[in-house]
Amino acid sequence: MFDTIAEQTRLAAEELLALSDLKAGDVVVIGCSSSEVTGGRIGTASNPEVADVIFETLQSVFTPRGIYIAAQCCEHLNRAIIVERAASKSAPIVNVLPQPKAGGSFATAAYRHFADPVALEFIQADAGLDIGGTLIGMHLKCVAVPLKLTVRHIGSAVVIGARTRPKFIGGSRAVYDEKLL
Repeated sequence: MFDTIAEQTRLAAEELLALSDLKAGDVVVIGCSSSEVTGGRIGTASNPEVADVIFETLQSVFTPRGIYIAAQCCEHLNRAIIVERAASKSAPIVNVLPQPKAGGSFATAAYRHFADPVALEFIQADAGLDIGGTLIGMHLKCVAVPLKLTVRHIGSAVVIGARTRPKFIGGSRAVYDEKLL
């Protein structure tokens, strides 16, 4: 089971990279319900071992490229974000330690694995993966573009990717940079 989850996670992360034009210093928000991954309903069957597998796999894909992971907590912590301090970009830090039933197993795994973890109320990520219907949209930059990945599930959880793009401004005479679409 863990090998399959790790492989599905790796493929989803690599596809997100391919579709998002992420660069070193960018932030990817990850919302992950370990309950959904193992076939349960979100918030009902937190699984720290599954969360560790998913986090470690994502870290092995994003960290070597200099891309920060922002781990979204569950609704019990108002979907706070756990990041490396270097990714906080001077955002106000809040005081909370995620737990499997108050923050979620994935955010707890992130807090344990990061070298210098901090919690934030908000972040504006450049891309994201929603694993299990965790609603990551509040932590994406304001123009989110949904990505239909070929990896549709991690375990039993539905996976949806997102990238962001700059807002279009102007009118009928405006010309846009195709690289930013």
